[in-house]
Amino acid sequence: QVQLVESGGGLVQPGGSLRLSCAVSGFTLDHYAIGWFRQAPGKEREGVLCIRSDGFTYYTDSVKGRFTVSRDKGKNTVYLQMNSLKPEDTAVYYCATDTVLAQCSRHPSEYDYWGQGTQVSVSS
Repeated sequence: QVQLVESGGGLVQPGGSLRLSCAVSGFTLDHYAIGWFRQAPGKEREGVLCIRSDGFTYYTDSVKGRFTVSRDKGKNTVYLQMNSLKPEDTAVYYCATDTVLAQCSRHPSEYDYWGQGTQVSVSS
């Protein structure tokens, strides 16, 4: 029943912006947290941010001031606005949720449902 569908990835120049979407079904955003992760080639998957069911948000230091997460409860969608993009932001970005504990974690193994991933490439 639980499903997450991502969109919005693409190629952008350094300093540019992208907005990613994570449309969820099978639950409402008032019930579970949504985490964003990214994985670059040859590197481990790392946590980017997580928004709790009450709206409280955690950001990793490398994206603070550049990335912003928001929710549209009517559309059951979470948006990741990415500004001032850098080449080191290049990665596959995933959204995920934990339906067991229903809380935020920076460890990918704690999440049981994932989107398909969307490629973000930052290059001149």
